[in-house]
Amino acid sequence: MRILLVGQAAFAADVLQRLEAAGDAIAGVVCPPDTGGKPDPLKQAAETRGVPVHQFRSLKTPEARRAFEAARADLAALVYATQIVPETLLRIPRLSAICFHPSLLPRYRGGSAIAWQLIRGETRTGVTVFWPDAGIDTGPILLQRDAPVDPDDTAGTLYYRTLYPLGVQAVVDAVALIREGRAPRIAQDESEASYDPLCRDEHAAVDWGRPAAAVHDLIRGCDPRTGACASTSRNGFRARRARRREPCSRSVPRAPPLPAATAAPFVGRAAATAARRPPPRSSHARSGSSPARGSGPRRGCPARSRTAACGRSRGSRRDGRGT
Repeated sequence: MRILLVGQAAFAADVLQRLEAAGDAIAGVVCPPDTGGKPDPLKQAAETRGVPVHQFRSLKTPEARRAFEAARADLAALVYATQIVPETLLRIPRLSAICFHPSLLPRYRGGSAIAWQLIRGETRTGVTVFWPDAGIDTGPILLQRDAPVDPDDTAGTLYYRTLYPLGVQAVVDAVALIREGRAPRIAQDESEASYDPLCRDEHAAVDWGRPAAAVHDLIRGCDPRTGACASTSRNGFRARRARRREPCSRSVPRAPPLPAATAAPFVGRAAATAARRPPPRSSHARSGSSPARGSGPRRGCPARSRTAACGRSRGSRRDGRGT
């Protein structure tokens, strides 16, 4: 089949390579304009193969319509498409269009589906390939694949480790079903539908009064973008890379005592050492006085030196220069 790819990034580039390997012809590529001086991976993959590339800031222009018509495609595949594609363009290819979405529709419609799944603590996720219509992620379902969510997954790890490879394979499988004439159109159950807005700073504020699990889910759902907004009494920061840990037990078991046979050698050695130690010298031995133990200065540490040193130490602490 002749396929028109609409999308961007490495995800769409991998889909292009897989479809080409399956024997499909890439009729053209439609992607947003380059940003940051670096060409889009989908654009690069297309240009190296001599595939026509069209870049538009909006797909609602006459130029975009002409590009869709010139492709003479059997199918349009929206893979990681961030631009709104008018329904009139979707009807131009002979078999209309399919679209990839990183959730199990009809739940989590919208452009921040991965983030909201984690923020709400979902333990399972998945991808959907559906037939788009005039609504937002509302068309009939062609194919779905599910997968588990790791307790410490972030939006980044969940996408790159799980949804990215799962999604590429799902798009390839969906095109194969269409090629074979076996692709279903399963209406979405609107009673199960949910829609969420783009996850922005107003949704990413950390409330430290909420349960630890909810705070953890918010932080990982906003990692790496936009980063959960947290604050202290003095400043604010972006929270990322959260990890859950089980609370420590309050009672710490004490180490058992050494057996008598093991402890005896150490006790005997300590007693022998004490017996060999000479008695302390007294600074008042000549005068015959016998001051109480510890009343005089220690040898090698005259009283004046001790007092002066201690005075400097205390003064250093008061003026902020001490350690």
